[in-house]
Amino acid sequence: MKLNKELAVAKKAAIDAGKLIVSHASDREIVAFKSKVDFVTNVDKMSEKLITSVIKKHFPGHGILAEEGTNSTGKNMWVIDPLDGTTNFMHGYPHFSVSIALVNNGKQELGVVYDPLKNEMFHAVAGGGAYLNGKRISASNVSELKDSLLATGFYYERGELMRKTLEKIGKFLSMGIHGIRRDGSAALDVCYVACGRIDGYWEYVLSPWDFAASSLIANEAGAKVTTTQGTPIEMKKNGVLAANPQLYVKMLKIIKL
Repeated sequence: MKLNKELAVAKKAAIDAGKLIVSHASDREIVAFKSKVDFVTNVDKMSEKLITSVIKKHFPGHGILAEEGTNSTGKNMWVIDPLDGTTNFMHGYPHFSVSIALVNNGKQELGVVYDPLKNEMFHAVAGGGAYLNGKRISASNVSELKDSLLATGFYYERGELMRKTLEKIGKFLSMGIHGIRRDGSAALDVCYVACGRIDGYWEYVLSPWDFAASSLIANEAGAKVTTTQGTPIEMKKNGVLAANPQLYVKMLKIIKL
């Protein structure tokens, strides 16, 4: 399935949103709180409005599921995170992205993740491989955990899930792995698995807009992506494990709750 128009529109929307986000780097007004540590900025809202307007212009009959509340139904559904890494953006930490996926009846068909600061565009169309700035990418071939670089993320709930994540971090570190990163953009973390920058990533709770695009990209790059329980990813809140095939089973054995 080529989806040439859909891919071109998704890339344009991501690039335009990226430019908007960067241009408002000094204008970071919090407009809503989802929790004490999970908030929405004016830039999240502006980015979502821009992306949805571009998509609706070209595909008026498609549905949209976006993080900041834009929601309409349709067989073809665009799943959007207008600013993945809001906390990073708020603090001026240079690591955030725009994530756009096209899902048809629950099946991911297209994914785009754009890092506007590095000008890195990850994309994949189902069955067509994964790409970074137009060049084919693939997951790493590291086969032993002791030789790996891993990444994780923390859900906004700072109780039991946080304790379990820290426990797993300690277990991995005790095995002598090269290191663990926590960079704050799940979409980019999974794309980094796709291009071999990290060998595996897990997080116990993510929403569809966090992984809809990047999990397709990682799969197309030869990585294995499931829930943290080892079951297939669905377009709902999931834990996510993404790793190269050699490390996947070893990581699952440790992180599975």
